[in-house]
Amino acid sequence: MRIIRLAFLAVIAVLLVTFALANRSPVVVSLLPESLEQVFGLSLRWEMPLFLVVFLGIVFGLLIGFLWEWMREYRYRAEAARKRREAERLARELETRKAEERKQHDVLALIE
Repeated sequence: MRIIRLAFLAVIAVLLVTFALANRSPVVVSLLPESLEQVFGLSLRWEMPLFLVVFLGIVFGLLIGFLWEWMREYRYRAEAARKRREAERLARELETRKAEERKQHDVLALIE
């Protein structure tokens, strides 16, 4: 299985490098449309290779997806933490009751 995983990663790496080499030409990326740039007096433009724009878009999308999923699963994590605390409390209570029961058996054994 390890060999299959390494082979798959190697194929992905070759494809990414090939894509990067084929798309090295620079493109201009701007944060705002020209009309808004003039209104605000900001010129937020960068010139970078096309493959970098694509790769950054993928990374940015993954980060947004991970953040969204983390926020969506908050209630499940909170409920799991609440149940874990309750299980710990019940385990402590059980140990306390067992200790009390042992003491009662010791007293009864002395009486007999």
